[in-house]
Amino acid sequence: MYFLLFILLFIALLGCIFLHCRRKKIICKVSGMDCCTKCSLLDELVYPFGYRFHCDCGFFSSTIDAPQKKAGYTWLYDYMAPRFQMVFDALPVYFDYRGRTWLIEFWKGQYGINTGAEIGIYHADTTIPEKEYKSTWFSCADKDEMLDCSFCLCNRKKECVHNAERHWWLTAFLVGYFSRPEELSMESCIHFPNREMLSAFVKGLEQAGCQRDGISINGLSVCFVFNGNDSQHFNLLTRFWRRFSQWKNRLFCKLYRWVTRPFVCTEDRILYLYFYLPVAFRRLLRLRRFHKRCHRQHCKEC
Repeated sequence: MYFLLFILLFIALLGCIFLHCRRKKIICKVSGMDCCTKCSLLDELVYPFGYRFHCDCGFFSSTIDAPQKKAGYTWLYDYMAPRFQMVFDALPVYFDYRGRTWLIEFWKGQYGINTGAEIGIYHADTTIPEKEYKSTWFSCADKDEMLDCSFCLCNRKKECVHNAERHWWLTAFLVGYFSRPEELSMESCIHFPNREMLSAFVKGLEQAGCQRDGISINGLSVCFVFNGNDSQHFNLLTRFWRRFSQWKNRLFCKLYRWVTRPFVCTEDRILYLYFYLPVAFRRLLRLRRFHKRCHRQHCKEC
């Protein structure tokens, strides 16, 4: 009995020594990289997941050719999101334009251990009645349908992240930050190709609950601030999942910062996590809809 206990303690001691040496080796490896090498390696690692890393600002954003584009959008994604540790406020804006129903949706909240925001641009093949909005699968905007978008996401501490690009899915995710959706403010601007589309969007924005005096129109650009959505009423089960997921998100944010505590910069923390815990690194990049299947029955690539 004592001999067995001694063997187990000896094995545990060897394991601790091995992990300590491995950790020190990884710290030296990451510390020895120059900034360009770190950025290049991070881009290479996250590109297959549909993201790129902005070294100058320290956040992830989605790429134009992200694989998530094949999944499109349906209301079920937002409904199931809290079960996958994604807790956010959503503002879907539906409007009809030239024979098709368009959807431009805005999100802000917590995505696992990431605080982030999104603007997604989608459309149906035809005009959809309002009662079928939640059951309709929307395809992503094509290259010639993308819009110039921008947003600035700020929390109560006035810590902000800004992103602007011509895109179908503009995003920004800050790693290791915990936020409650109601604490975030998202100032968004979208530039439209013509007055007809702009007017249709503004009408849909008002129907979604945005006050007319809170909408700023400058030429073909529309800007407004998304603080929250009072029209969102969650059932008991969804409220449970949101609270439970936020409890886990807060816990994992602290765990992430503790594990990567040898470093301060985001790129150093992420690379350290990649070398030290590859499974946790892959989990980190499952930010949004990467695991969803395409709703088109004829699509065999997803």
